[in-house]
Amino acid sequence: MTTTIDGAGIARRIRTQVAEAVATIAADEPGRTPGLATILVGDDPASAVYVAAKRRAIKEAGMRDFHRHLPGHATHDDVAAVIDGLAADPQVSGILLQLPLPAHLDGVALINRIPVTKDVDGLTTASAGRLARGERGLRPCTPSGVIELLDAEGIALKGAQVAVVGWGELVGRPLAQLLLRRGATVSVAHEHTTDLAAVTRPADIVVVATGVRGLVGPEHVRPGAVVIDVGIHRTPSGLTGDVRSAELDGIADRITPVPGGVGPMTIAMLLVNTVLAAQWGAEREAVAA
Repeated sequence: MTTTIDGAGIARRIRTQVAEAVATIAADEPGRTPGLATILVGDDPASAVYVAAKRRAIKEAGMRDFHRHLPGHATHDDVAAVIDGLAADPQVSGILLQLPLPAHLDGVALINRIPVTKDVDGLTTASAGRLARGERGLRPCTPSGVIELLDAEGIALKGAQVAVVGWGELVGRPLAQLLLRRGATVSVAHEHTTDLAAVTRPADIVVVATGVRGLVGPEHVRPGAVVIDVGIHRTPSGLTGDVRSAELDGIADRITPVPGGVGPMTIAMLLVNTVLAAQWGAEREAVAA
């Protein structure tokens, strides 16, 4: 039988650990309680739901909530001014600019205004450079969540063959680098891959992050492999992923469900990054003193 990986349960444990760390920081030095700033531009319903969930998690962890909501017609300079103000505020440990932005705004330029030390989404060019060079930095939340899931399940990465399906900047690319840093042998498939099964069938671990519903099925997975489904799609019958998971029952050794797999890990790792940003900020201040 295939075992379902309880991503929601693992995320709850991480969030409990984060809350304990925040409580310790607040007790030792209340002025250093970690704080996360979320920036929402416009009124996209999905983005509003995502930001609300992040803000609830922030408050539940005992962190300070610095939220900014700008109208959809806000200009580049309007958003830049908000980012710059939060960047200069010592009470703000991390800054998250919710994507996607309205079409008239340059998301890349605005993301890159966030200081690398407060880039809790790990999306700036500077953060990507630190990841590529193996330097200390804040890593993208979803790829970090995948690594945490595998670690929590006791799945060895060193020496493992891993197929990453999808080469997006948010998940596939940073995840491949994180896996390589852990000693895995990584193969990457993308939209130009001519034989997907040839890439995925030899793998011990298959991670799928394509945004294509039901792309991966039993023809792509060898018996006994671990399958991590990062995709999420709304259908009339509910949420589903990039993997035809029902068809892999009895084939895959372990698989993440949708929902309840990778999704909860993303917010959990956002909280982890915020605590790290606060702790590293305190270290820098101590060195400079």
